[in-house]
Amino acid sequence: MPPKSNLNLLSSSGNLKSEQTDNIAGKNYERMKKVVLIVVLIGVGVKSFSWGVTGHRATGLIAERHLTKVAKQKLAQLLDGESLAMVSTWMDEIRSDSTYNYATDWHWTTIPDGGKYADVASNPDGKVVLMLEKIVSGLKSGKLDRKKEQEYVKMLVHMVGDMHQPLHVGRPGDRGGNDIKVKWFRADTNLHSVWDSEMINDTRLSYTELADALGKPDAATQKKWTTGSVREWAEESTTYRTQVYDIGNGNLSYAYSYKYFPIAKQRMLQAGVRIASLLNAIYG
Repeated sequence: MPPKSNLNLLSSSGNLKSEQTDNIAGKNYERMKKVVLIVVLIGVGVKSFSWGVTGHRATGLIAERHLTKVAKQKLAQLLDGESLAMVSTWMDEIRSDSTYNYATDWHWTTIPDGGKYADVASNPDGKVVLMLEKIVSGLKSGKLDRKKEQEYVKMLVHMVGDMHQPLHVGRPGDRGGNDIKVKWFRADTNLHSVWDSEMINDTRLSYTELADALGKPDAATQKKWTTGSVREWAEESTTYRTQVYDIGNGNLSYAYSYKYFPIAKQRMLQAGVRIASLLNAIYG
């Protein structure tokens, strides 16, 4: 049997090893917590800044604020109480459902510089205008079953919003700016994404705050905005190309947003007012 002094040494050594093991385990646990926290935060960030939540819902909320009382009541019944803000993103959500693959190219169209929609009406690519006209006609007919009518209303809200984004009515050759590579505050992206999401996300506003920030047009402006046709509204988007493509060396940040985010704000506001105009004509 070892002497008592050696037993004490062995005991101390065992305690030391136990403490070291506990310390290592504790440090590993803390590292794991940090990793989990980082993953959670990344996940939250991705979900918080997806396109459609802020831009589309802001236009949906603006539209709801401009509905007649009768139209609002009828739409609330049809949509089972869901607001236009909430249904505005449905058409993006169904992209993961193959049942709706037929609507993949209903979000955009192509019009050459200086051209009119009539010049490319037979273009098989991009059907936002063509299908929106058919949807409005179908809703006015009063002959749709409930499910189809619900879907058409949701599509109308989304598609009007889409075609007011200048690059959803794109010019030939660059896929609505998707092929135009730029940097947004030094991060690699493309011009389409800048207009779809980057400038909106950088406001850090909720969709209700954004809708409030867009303001409310006076009666004369509303009347002016709601005249004309769906085709004419789409053609308006082509008039902003000089500004949209003013990207210099492609390093975009505060200056670009300062100059051109007001265009995005006006287009979202116009979209909301015009969604309400179409729905009031059908249900009001």
